[in-house]
Amino acid sequence: MRMNEIINHNLGEQPITSLMERHELTAHDLVAASTQQLTHKMVGKACKGRRLTTNIKMKVRNAISQAVGKEYKLTELFDY
Repeated sequence: MRMNEIINHNLGEQPITSLMERHELTAHDLVAASTQQLTHKMVGKACKGRRLTTNIKMKVRNAISQAVGKEYKLTELFDY
């Protein structure tokens, strides 16, 4: 595999991280608020900027919306 064919999976800190800090939320708070099968590992990957599937991004979005009481768009949480 050549260098230009390698997909960058690490996209840097995402907007969800600052949003969680603003609302004083931890990964555990999102997992507890989730009605879906969301794990601490998924939340951690979301904050670190690992490339996630749309399904996992939706689970994270639903959990933070539930925890905060406000509906968020994916574009407000992720910049990719």
